[in-house]
Amino acid sequence: MIDYVNRLGDGAPLIGPPPKGAAVAVWSLDTRLDSVAGHPVAEASAVLDAAEQERAGRLVHPADRHRYLASHLGLRALLGGYLGLAPHEVTLVRETCPCCGGPHGRPAVAGGAIHFSLSHSGDVAYLAFAGVPVGIDVEETPSTEALTDVLPLLHPAEIAELNALPEADRRTALARVWCRKEACLKADGTGLALGLVDPYVGSAPAPAPVPGWTVRDLPAPTDYAAALAVRA
Repeated sequence: MIDYVNRLGDGAPLIGPPPKGAAVAVWSLDTRLDSVAGHPVAEASAVLDAAEQERAGRLVHPADRHRYLASHLGLRALLGGYLGLAPHEVTLVRETCPCCGGPHGRPAVAGGAIHFSLSHSGDVAYLAFAGVPVGIDVEETPSTEALTDVLPLLHPAEIAELNALPEADRRTALARVWCRKEACLKADGTGLALGLVDPYVGSAPAPAPVPGWTVRDLPAPTDYAAALAVRA
């Protein structure tokens, strides 16, 4: 089990060798920082590629745009450290979608030297790196309205589990379910294309077994949940 999350700050990170096989390196980032790993967020265009800049430009709210730029600066700084490249030299691509065969599957590094996953919610980003497919997700505790909207979309057993909980505990439990499920769906590349019923991940304090994957909850700040899925 991973019980330690590296923290990425405004200075250059101390990065070890790239993880091999199912070993995973996990990092967290406060996306409100003005500088990430030595790169000012205001000068992100010098580091990010055209697709990332275009995506950032579509974000209407400045705070959302700042969070996106900060998290992608962090991603490139860490990938560059593991691959021995400058952050702007990292080439990001999309794998083939496992659902339709289109070019919009999992984000990947050209050449596939390392697998990664990025998630951000609120003011927090989580990043995972491994030698095999990996998915990570971090979520703020959902609102009561979000609970009402999402609950009917889950696996029938998860719906029953959440409905059996005291009302005060349901939102925290839903955050656990959502993170575990999103981590699995990001790891296998399907995303939300096939809905939220499968895989069954459970709402208990420990994730339910998911065939083919190792799923773990991660330490997270107050009012957040985080989870990781790595190919077994």
